Amino acid sequence: MSAQSPARWTDPEQLDLEERVAAAELAWLSMDVDVQTLRVEIDNFALIHHQLLGPLYARLDELDALVAEAVAVRTGLPEDLRRAAEARRQVEELPDLDALFDSVRERAGESEEAPPPPAAPARVRPGKEAQRIYRDLVRSAHPDLTTDPAEQQRRAAFLARVNEAYAYGDTAVLTGLAAEWSTAPEAAPAADSPDRLDWLRRRLEWLTARITATATEQVRLEQTPMGQLLALAPQDPDRLLEQLAEELLAKAAERQAELERLLGPSGTPGASAPVGDNGTDPTHPQENQTMFAQIPTTDAAAVPAEAALLDVREQDEWDAGHVDGALHIPIGQVVARLGELPDEKLYVLCRVGGRSAQVVQYLVQQGRDAVNVDGGMYAWEGAGRPMVSSTGQPAFVL
Repeated sequence: MSAQSPARWTDPEQLDLEERVAAAELAWLSMDVDVQTLRVEIDNFALIHHQLLGPLYARLDELDALVAEAVAVRTGLPEDLRRAAEARRQVEELPDLDALFDSVRERAGESEEAPPPPAAPARVRPGKEAQRIYRDLVRSAHPDLTTDPAEQQRRAAFLARVNEAYAYGDTAVLTGLAAEWSTAPEAAPAADSPDRLDWLRRRLEWLTARITATATEQVRLEQTPMGQLLALAPQDPDRLLEQLAEELLAKAAERQAELERLLGPSGTPGASAPVGDNGTDPTHPQENQTMFAQIPTTDAAAVPAEAALLDVREQDEWDAGHVDGALHIPIGQVVARLGELPDEKLYVLCRVGGRSAQVVQYLVQQGRDAVNVDGGMYAWEGAGRPMVSSTGQPAFVL
């Protein structure tokens, strides 16, 4: 009868720790992959949000400032003036996000000679195949799956390449990295090593702390402004951006309409222009030459031949008949295009003098030398002064 080898004894505590460590590693790696995936999605969402919606938010802020300034010009009330100044200051103090991104890259150590970064992500979430390969690679190549310092460093460098490829959804690069890793050696303590039990205890303690820290980071990411926004449409964040853009465009249109109502009529904001005894057209703002008696005013016949003229009527009025050489800026655009005005004395024209009076009042408050042409283009035409049209037809006042 042949002798049998005695059964190998295994420490029950070590067996229990092996199972607990394996379960903790699986739980932590799954959580870590989820958090890294969320971080990539939030970063991509924030970048595309800035690129797509940043100009729309800036336009809304500018329109809010213009509306506040238009109200202040109309009323002259101290509170309205304060609100206008505050709205303008907020626009001027907005950070240049593009410059901010550049400064971050510079702090990261990028030199002028360094190659440009990859193109910005075209989508918030990488494709499903990229997600699958990324998760597999992180689970198998995570630096903390080994205790060897050199191996940890090698794994960390490898995962940096994996993270970069995943951030841009580059499935081809991820596939190549997966093939590269499939031949990588593993470094782990042997099961029969005398140091195994102590290592398992320390490993379980470390994993427990990492699970807590990873859960905390996930909550932090979810509670960031971009994280909360992304949570509104976790399955289709790209469509969410499209919806936000549509909403912002609608709001901008509302602000623009409000601004035109404020700057168009010379009476109550939003009032329409009824047909009067002089046959004025209700499609154009109501004007009254006598409403702005305190602003600088001159007769059309007294405007110098070489004077700088500003015509604040709408495009159809300008096309019908205007002064050759005049600068044309519709009243709704004057505040935004203030920098286009020449520094010299300005003679401001509209149809009968109402809209031009509002503009002169605003320009005078801004410290500019401006004069309202009393009676507007009707008075200009009545004085026999020359006009041209944009159509080549005989000029007339519309």
